[in-house]
Amino acid sequence: MSAKSLLTALLPLVSDLSRELPEGERYRRLLEAMRALLPCDAAALLRLDGEWLVPLAVDGLSTDTLGRRFKVSEHPRFEVLLAGEGPTRFAADSELPDPYDGLVDGLDDHLEVHDCLGCPLFVDEKLWGLITLDALDPERFEPIELDALQAFASLASATVNAAERIERLAIRAEDEHQRAEVYRQASGQQNREMIGQSKAHKRLVEEINLVGGSDLTVLITGETGVGKELVAQAIHAASPRADKPIISLNCAALPDTLVESELFGHVRGAFTGATSDRRGKFELANGGTLFLDEVGELSLTVQAKLLRVLQSGQLQRLGSDKEHQVDVRLIAATNRDLAEEVRSGRYRADFYHRLSVYPLRVPALRERGRDVLLLSGFFLEQNRSRMGLNSLRLNSDAQEALLAYTWPGNVRELEHLIGRSALKALGNCKVRPKILSLGAMDLDLPREVVDNSPQPASAVTSLPQISGDLRSATEQYQRQLISAALERTQDNWASAARELGLDRANLGRLAKRLGMKG
Repeated sequence: MSAKSLLTALLPLVSDLSRELPEGERYRRLLEAMRALLPCDAAALLRLDGEWLVPLAVDGLSTDTLGRRFKVSEHPRFEVLLAGEGPTRFAADSELPDPYDGLVDGLDDHLEVHDCLGCPLFVDEKLWGLITLDALDPERFEPIELDALQAFASLASATVNAAERIERLAIRAEDEHQRAEVYRQASGQQNREMIGQSKAHKRLVEEINLVGGSDLTVLITGETGVGKELVAQAIHAASPRADKPIISLNCAALPDTLVESELFGHVRGAFTGATSDRRGKFELANGGTLFLDEVGELSLTVQAKLLRVLQSGQLQRLGSDKEHQVDVRLIAATNRDLAEEVRSGRYRADFYHRLSVYPLRVPALRERGRDVLLLSGFFLEQNRSRMGLNSLRLNSDAQEALLAYTWPGNVRELEHLIGRSALKALGNCKVRPKILSLGAMDLDLPREVVDNSPQPASAVTSLPQISGDLRSATEQYQRQLISAALERTQDNWASAARELGLDRANLGRLAKRLGMKG
């Protein structure tokens, strides 16, 4: 390779350093320049995030690769590349499994013998990530290519540095760690990334960043399974309160008698079983954020007490006349139409208006286009790791099926479907495969696209023949209706009650009478 060709490939990147470009476009140009310099069949730029490698841009790899998160300890080639100070070329017959096995566009077979190069990237003398190149021809790269890749990597590091500064993504690693630790301790679960590239998803992220910097109360609306809690966590992470806890409460998971205790706390002797003083969610969230999920399930009595706390910042624990001052940012979520609930008299208008200072709707998965493939990649990689497979991928007909389906259960339904389908497909293999490919038949999606418009349970449920006397037949029919509604709502009793046209408490009593768990 001549110095002239190297200079020709690198000059556009030098010019881009002084230009304001979107992060995605800057990284796309980076890979485009690299493939012009070193022609290959697949290339990727990956950022190191703790023990994970996150793909930021790919060329020649399947779309779902962008949704995957590669755990370094599970991919020996990545470990070798990250441990080096410069470019590394793997032997064509290397026995180390390739992370991209099954992901190269147009290749469904194994990457048994091929040429593979990679180079670590450093920003401010700290390991930032990797650039990787794969060629199906086992003799495609020559030793001299390593020098060219090293020169390219130096400029790539400068490009990455510029992108992070321009997009304001450069955050001190220590701050990130502390923020993540505070969240994990407060919520008891690991923060999850919001994955997507669709216009609808980008608009949502823009709104999250906009309202996150304020202290406004946010009402998150959207269908079941779209990820409303994940949005609440993202708003908190984008707020000045990010170093304080975010405390969550599912309002539908508790009866009214316990909701007040959970929210406001209680003193010893306030009710049977109250053996000691206990702080409520508001006090635990003091200085931070309180997330109320399924806020549409709150009774009118609890709404009135919550309204007082939101207006004055003062609360009283159950059984106490002492006032406690709290400073809490409230985020609420519901899949109900609260405006309609107000019109029907089931919800307080003043409380609704206090909640919906900034309404934020989360788009349904069917509105997000090809995001379903990126999310599939994320869940595929999770299951690949959990099942100990080298590769878990989607065939083209499976991708088409995912894109055609309307996803009434949204992202939660997709997550469950990928996990279930992978497990079933592996169980059908007589010999454990290196690459497990899921086809449309493995996904077991309904043959007809589901109509997501509300329908009575009887219209969407196919029931077996019922026999016996009238009373037993009626009870059998009721059990089947309740079970079907629970299955459609992922065992959410409050949502099932709404679908069946019952009050949540009445449904619980009916279920207990029928011998079901209420």
